[in-house]
Amino acid sequence: MPERVVRPADVPITGEGFGAVYRAYRKWSHANRAGLGTELGVELAQPDHLEAAVNGLLTAAVPVGLLKTDTQAPHPLLDPDARIVVALEETPERRAAVRRAVAVAAAQRGLMQRVNTPSNFKQAGRFAETVRQSADHHGFACEVWDETGLEAAGFHALLAVNRGSEHPARFLVLEYKGPEIRKKIGLIGKGVTYDSGGYSIKPTDSMMHMRSDMAGAATVVAAFEAAADLRLPLHLVGAIPLTDNLVDARSYRPGDVIGSHLGKTIEVADTDAEGRLILADALSWITERHPDLDHIVDLATLTGAAIRALGPQAAALFATDDHLARALSEAGETAGERVWRLPLWDVYADDLHSDVADIRNIGAKPVAGAITAAKFLQVFTRNHPSWAHIDIAGTAYGDTEFGRHKNATGWGLRLLLNWWTVDSGQSHSPTVPKSQSPIDPKSQ
Repeated sequence: MPERVVRPADVPITGEGFGAVYRAYRKWSHANRAGLGTELGVELAQPDHLEAAVNGLLTAAVPVGLLKTDTQAPHPLLDPDARIVVALEETPERRAAVRRAVAVAAAQRGLMQRVNTPSNFKQAGRFAETVRQSADHHGFACEVWDETGLEAAGFHALLAVNRGSEHPARFLVLEYKGPEIRKKIGLIGKGVTYDSGGYSIKPTDSMMHMRSDMAGAATVVAAFEAAADLRLPLHLVGAIPLTDNLVDARSYRPGDVIGSHLGKTIEVADTDAEGRLILADALSWITERHPDLDHIVDLATLTGAAIRALGPQAAALFATDDHLARALSEAGETAGERVWRLPLWDVYADDLHSDVADIRNIGAKPVAGAITAAKFLQVFTRNHPSWAHIDIAGTAYGDTEFGRHKNATGWGLRLLLNWWTVDSGQSHSPTVPKSQSPIDPKSQ
């Protein structure tokens, strides 16, 4: 065993299940990073804690203080020669669990770093370039559309939101094709790189945290990275609309009527309800371009109403398919990333009536805001039979061990991976190539 060993007594676990173990080891790893070396021994209270423990230890290596002028020492477990030695007999199943933990931790670190990056360092074009580089590294396709392509394709809602910005909008199309494909799944992530609220301007305290308004996009990118690294048997198609939402003489205004990719006209009742506008174009595009998708899931930091309803303990789930809703709920329970299903009853659509356009972008009453937002999105799904919307406003960003202020949580990636591996008929952990070390945190 290495000189430094973490034992069960060192890591108090509050709660049960994967999420509790993962969070405990992540917190321990971050708190003790200054005293760690490049080799760490691990003794577990239970063998089935293996994957969660390794995942947590390595996710804690997310870089912090990147823009500080004094040098920040990287976490020792990011060293190329770092090793985690677990006091368990090695089996193929355990090797697979560790392989999965390493891949997921790497994707989670990237997710968190993207969300934590200040908005003036991740404008739409800059963010798109980082995703293109990631795609080249991990082995999935990334196509970047500029404003000329968006105009030609009819992304009128996205372009309307972008009118107040000095940085042109972008649209990312991601694609991953794994071996022995069992399902084709569409993923859409909200990519508002900064949200001032537009003319419906936010208070300063709220604007301070709006670098996080692209957490849905970051989660989708991370999902592609992990799926490619793990060679999951899926065909994934991703759609990420990117823009900021700012105030300018050219900005769209409350009362304006704008177009959309679907062709429907939208009355803008609130410019701070911009996320649903750019998602509307993405949903319309993906359902037109890929009508054969088995499922579509969008993730978005969409409404304060979801936070008020559920707090940081669960994301709001909406779905047109009961089987999909159950699968996501069960995957979330297993991952420690819970969702709670809310209704999509047609009666809520009445609140989106407009006298001048096909639909309003926000309900007329100050109630059921998360539900009316989902009903708005549903209009643009072309009645796809298996669509889910996950409002991650309360779960993607909040109080963590990584700083005194709010930070990215990495929430959502495990939920998606658990859903895919179970729903596709795979075992919980993929096969590990024998030539690859399962305990090298740089192997991804």
